[in-house]
Order: sequence, then structure tokens, then C-alpha cells
Amino acid sequence: MRGHAHARALVVTRGRASVAAWLAVAVVAQCAGLAHAQAPAWDDALRASQAAIGRSLADGTDQLVLRDALNRPVRLADYRGKPLVVSFIYTGCFQSCPITTRRLAEGVRAARAALGDDSFRVVSIGFNQPFDDPAAMAAYARQMRIADPRWTFIAPAAADVEPLTRAFGFSFQATPKGFDHLTQLSIVDASGRVAAQVYGENFELPMFVGPLKDLLAGQAARDTDLGSVWRKVKLYCTVYDPASGGYRLNYSLFFEIFCGVSVLAGLGLFMARELRREVRLPRSLRSLLFGMQAAERSPATRERAGARSARAHPSEGALAADRQSRIRARPWLGRVMRRVRRLRSLEH
Repeated sequence: MRGHAHARALVVTRGRASVAAWLAVAVVAQCAGLAHAQAPAWDDALRASQAAIGRSLADGTDQLVLRDALNRPVRLADYRGKPLVVSFIYTGCFQSCPITTRRLAEGVRAARAALGDDSFRVVSIGFNQPFDDPAAMAAYARQMRIADPRWTFIAPAAADVEPLTRAFGFSFQATPKGFDHLTQLSIVDASGRVAAQVYGENFELPMFVGPLKDLLAGQAARDTDLGSVWRKVKLYCTVYDPASGGYRLNYSLFFEIFCGVSVLAGLGLFMARELRREVRLPRSLRSLLFGMQAAERSPATRERAGARSARAHPSEGALAADRQSRIRARPWLGRVMRRVRRLRSLEH
């Protein structure tokens, strides 16, 4: 927007669409004079933008035939499968659009460094038709020094501008000096649904990278292969560092995850051992089963098994005989036993 004052950055995602109306003026007004005159209209524009959150582009919007900077036909449906960042610009803009595009380029570099080079796509759509044709979009990309192969500059047909901008909740208004329009970035999920809107020329990196990170983490959570588990852990440990103004891996979180997994593994092993102990058969039942199995074996085997069983469970007679043999082997033990019996008889 020409003459645009410093815009306050704002991100709105699904379930967080209530924003004070005065922010609409800070985000979309062309200048201070127009802000007061057109604040109600721009307030409606912001509400329309927020209403697009959660909207699916599969209503036919993603099938509109657009043209890239090389005049090749493309559709938004071609970008399904990964998050997509969509910005609307007009190439004749000399202030707001270049500032927003340069800031978006910084955010894209930071997001690719944190989330992966091939983790998402970007498209910039020229809405001033027929002037924002493929050649004009290519010249604008060169002017902004953007040579990212995953960032496409697109020109829609004049008849498709209205349904395309309406689907994203993007509003613009022609003025004698150009256009007044929302400074808006739309983030679309892998299924083609608008997931978040980011407002402002100089948005902070977490406002832009955060929704992308959430979408990628959600995709990794739905997948069960080992690579997805590693991506989920890496995304969880990727944090914003205010000191450096960028994202980095927090290795202390890796250590916390390792400790947590180790504790859970140890607890699982302990519980497994306890369960094995509980399901063991009582000794008497094991002996009974052992004796039944021994009865089915050969006589010699049954004899050895019987001897083991007799040693394990001696009868009362066997116990008395064993005591007598011990007494005969140790005469002093017999004398002690007799004295004990004599004392007991005197007590009674």
C-alpha cells in the first residue's frame, strides 16, 4: 500500500480469529487521512480475511488455470502435499509490496534453514490484471532478487482475480495512486485448506515460521515411519532464539527426550519381569505336573523323578527316620533332646 505507516505484525490461526478492530487500521490503511475515513470498510476487510481461515480451496479455486513467470499453466492443486505460503502483490507497487516481499524472503530463508529446504512452497500472485502478466511477474522477481526454485510468481486471468482473492479473504481497493489492500500472507496446509493469516509488513519470524512448523509437526504425527518420528523430534527441538533472531536446535530437549525414553523403557522392562513372576505356577502344582509327566516316561526316568520328588516332599515317616539317624550319628544331640523332653514334662 502506498504511503503505508508502520504496520503492526499479527498472525491469526484457526480458533484465534478474534482481533481488536483498531488493528485493521494499522494493517491496511493507506495513510492516516484514509485510515479515519475508511476504517469501517477496512474492518470488514480484516473480518473477511479471518473468515477465510479453515476454508478449503477444493471448491474449485485450486483448479483455476494460472500462468507462472515462464507463461506455463499451473494450478494451486499442483502444490498439494506440502504447506503453501500465498502472497498477493501488484507489480506497480513501490512501497508496501516490495517491503513485504523482502521481509517474506527473509522469513522463507529462516524457515527453510529451520524446517528443511523442501518443506514448503511459496507463490506470489499478481492481482492487477491485465498488467501483472507473466513477463511483469518475472521482472518483479528479478527486481526482488528472488531465484528460489520453490517460489513461483503467478499471473491469473483477469476473470479469475475476484474468485481467487475471495477464497483467500484478500481485499483490495483501487485508488488514484494504485491500490489499498491488506498486507497479508496466507498459509495453506497440505490438504489445500487455509490454516493461518499473517498480517503486517515487518512481521516477526515466529509469526511466520510458527504456523509452518505446526503444520509440519501435524503431518509427522500422522505418519508412523521412522523418518517421520525423527522429523517430529527435530521439529520439537527447533526453537526460536531471540538473541540471534533465528531458529536453532535446542540439544537440551534432545537430552530430555532421551532420558524420558530411557525411564519409560526401564519401567516397561520392570513391569514385564513382574508380570512373568505373577504367571509362574505354584511349586506344588509344578511338582504335581512334573510327577504326571514322569509317570509317562521310562521306569528308570520315573525312578529318578520319584527320588527327586521324595527329596522335595518327604513323608512324616521319612522325617522321623531322618531325625533318628541324626541322633545316632551325634550322641550329644540325643542327650540334649532327652533333657528338653524332661523339662517340658516338668512344666506340665
